[in-house]
Amino acid sequence: MSKTRVKTLFLLHLMLMVYSMSGICSKLAAKQPFMSVKFCMYYAVILFLLGFYAIAWQQIIKRLPLTTAFANKAVTIIWGIIWGALFFHEPVTVGKAVGAFLVIAGVVIYAGADKETV
Repeated sequence: MSKTRVKTLFLLHLMLMVYSMSGICSKLAAKQPFMSVKFCMYYAVILFLLGFYAIAWQQIIKRLPLTTAFANKAVTIIWGIIWGALFFHEPVTVGKAVGAFLVIAGVVIYAGADKETV
């Protein structure tokens, strides 16, 4: 795999991590009174993160096939589990761990199949 492709995949996963952070802000905003200062601040952060994601996504799909980029988007589920445990003290259950493993396995299998077609 070329250095450029590895760099692009790393940036894709970094961008997907940032994208998943919008879920943190959404959950925090939901706990605030509607249209309060904190509510509006959280939603402003959400809009910023989603704007960043939209621009970064366009740059990623210039460099990777759409199918590859979209298949990797499944890792946001894993980030959701991590953020839930870190910020909201949600338990990481066996079911969540098995689900995360299946997601990672699917992305790895797809990446291997994608490599064979290139």
